[in-house]
Amino acid sequence: MMAQNQNEKTACLLTAFLAGDDRAFSTLYDMHVQLLFNYGCRQSADKELLKDCIHDVFVKLYTKRDCLGNIDNLKSYLLISLKNKLCDELRRRMFISDVAVEELYTRSSDEDVEQTFLTKEKNDMEFKQVNRLLDKLSARQREALTLYYIEEKKYEDICVIMNMNYQSVRNLMHRGVMKLRELAG
Repeated sequence: MMAQNQNEKTACLLTAFLAGDDRAFSTLYDMHVQLLFNYGCRQSADKELLKDCIHDVFVKLYTKRDCLGNIDNLKSYLLISLKNKLCDELRRRMFISDVAVEELYTRSSDEDVEQTFLTKEKNDMEFKQVNRLLDKLSARQREALTLYYIEEKKYEDICVIMNMNYQSVRNLMHRGVMKLRELAG
């Protein structure tokens, strides 16, 4: 019964908005913005992108009201519009970015968001720790280890890049790893 009253109220407000009533639009916005935000949080972890997309959905609704036609279910219309807008933005960002689409578009629950944050924090701390340790190595050791472990170069390639013979590179790598173990110890 309550949902039916809500649907009737939405239908009346939509009719008034389409007839030019800006207060009806404002009320429709207030009625649906939180629903869209909650839905969008499950589609993308980027809250600023989400807010921008919700804004764009409502701006488009407002500016295109003369050519909207008949909207049977405004809630569905808004949710689908938001989903399409998010997908368009994520595709656009993926096209202009080196970031994988999986990192931009994530369906997540609150627990996933918290776990993702904790994992990112842990990774950031580990990255900083590794950089601090690498800074304590000689420049040559740091270069050799970076080439091998981060850039995944083979020993033969490292020999050419560093202008060293094979055994010297092996010795340099061994001393670098041993020093890292000692420092991390």
